[in-house]
Amino acid sequence: MDVLIRIKRLAVSHRVEFTWKAELERLRDALTVEDVLESILNANAIKKVLRSRSPGRARRGERLYVIESPTYGGTWVYTKGTFRRRGRVEVFYVFVSSKLAT
Repeated sequence: MDVLIRIKRLAVSHRVEFTWKAELERLRDALTVEDVLESILNANAIKKVLRSRSPGRARRGERLYVIESPTYGGTWVYTKGTFRRRGRVEVFYVFVSSKLAT
């Protein structure tokens, strides 16, 4: 299955979790959770895929997906995240979520 479609399906079913840092960034930029979800749903493509080098990650070298796209209101949002499991449920785990400078 296409990775972007997989991420969008998780967003539609509200299976998106934010790190504490991503939550603070979202609030600092006056973005709602719905803004972030709208941005993910409006994405045409994943901007880039990175390999994590952080020793604190669940798995070294895990893939991080960067999405830059607008909300329905036109606010551009930068989101970076990966896939995680919470028990038997898959979620899109967001590390960064903030407004893009225009």
